[in-house]
Amino acid sequence: MYSKTNLSRFAAGALAAASLLASTAAFAGEVTVWCWDPNFNVAIMKEAAARYSAKHPETTFNIVDFAKADVEQKLQTALSSGTTDALPDIVLIEDYGAQKYLQSFPGAFAELSSKVDFSGFAPYKVQLMTMDGAVYGMPFDSGVTGLYYRKDYLEQAGFKPEDMQDLTWDRFIEIGKQVEAKTGKKMLGLDVNDAGFVRILMQSAGGWYFDKDGNLSIENNAALKAALETEQKILQANIHKPAAGWTEWVATFTSGDVATVTTGVWITGTVKAQADQSGKWGVAPIPKLNVEGASHASNLGGSSWYVTASSAEKDEAIDFLNEVYAKDVDFYQKILTERGAVGSLMAARNGPAYSEADAFFGGEKVWQNFSDWLAKVPAVNYGVFTNEVDTAVTAHLPSLGQGAPIDDVLKAVDSQAQGQIQ
Repeated sequence: MYSKTNLSRFAAGALAAASLLASTAAFAGEVTVWCWDPNFNVAIMKEAAARYSAKHPETTFNIVDFAKADVEQKLQTALSSGTTDALPDIVLIEDYGAQKYLQSFPGAFAELSSKVDFSGFAPYKVQLMTMDGAVYGMPFDSGVTGLYYRKDYLEQAGFKPEDMQDLTWDRFIEIGKQVEAKTGKKMLGLDVNDAGFVRILMQSAGGWYFDKDGNLSIENNAALKAALETEQKILQANIHKPAAGWTEWVATFTSGDVATVTTGVWITGTVKAQADQSGKWGVAPIPKLNVEGASHASNLGGSSWYVTASSAEKDEAIDFLNEVYAKDVDFYQKILTERGAVGSLMAARNGPAYSEADAFFGGEKVWQNFSDWLAKVPAVNYGVFTNEVDTAVTAHLPSLGQGAPIDDVLKAVDSQAQGQIQ
């Protein structure tokens, strides 16, 4: 006959067993993921899912490929209406939009601070997904920037690879004038209707359209002012080849018409696609602005994964992201080799793929360089309205080439931005 003590112990054991069964059952669901770009984000997530399923065969994945705009629209609509059953378990969000979602829909995404060791990731990636001291995303790919340059053109103009190290933008412009004089080639392609170049320069000096508290910061923004001044100098020196839109901009360097490209690491595959240019390219840190806090490191683009708080498979989704994206160094070697994806996990840079010499770049360890620069990217607050302010900046970029005073441009941008974010 059972005593009260034994009955209590039996009940406690039964409860523990039931909890264990419930926990096990919870890790036997289907994890739905929304993302875009079948050759990059979708393919990489499928690789991550395959790795997790190999160890956890009870877990299945439904990875849905939408256009980026469709992911954003569906997410916005579901969160605005409160229709959480329409949401996936995991969704990809562009880094520039992270704070907009986190601040506009508090409680919509699972807080991961207690589940993930974020100390191993590039600091700037962690900061952009942090709100009120809590971290809400899993860092994914980086848009760490570099200066890609044609070694053959620079050599014809009398410059060696070491001359491309530790540059200032003023020196870059001087070199550009000599390159054109000696080779007939422009120094870079530039789309004056795209603010991407301005964003690269601004973040390299630790600035953004918003201050560290997320308040709009335009007129007294030293980093933004220096970025606009630099683009104006490039335009007025006429060392650029004008480009209208992405396709024309890419063609400026794939065609061999320009000597350099300054953008995110994700362009590497496009550069290397030109087999006849193998051995002619090098990569250096981007030039530095002449302003306090300036550096040779910056970022353009990048996205991260977020788990929806309403997900029935929330714990499973978090466990999956933590096991693969926060710990699997070999995973990062594979996606670098196969997809050209530079992840944000700093331990990945110690893997074999990162240390390989690249024949296309004359034997340079390009991936190792980018991973080193990744750790130096200044952390900034992308705020809630990056895209809206970017539109205001873009609207006034053409006036730079016409010699408009920078203070006037900043004032006009500030006025338009104030109207757009009301």
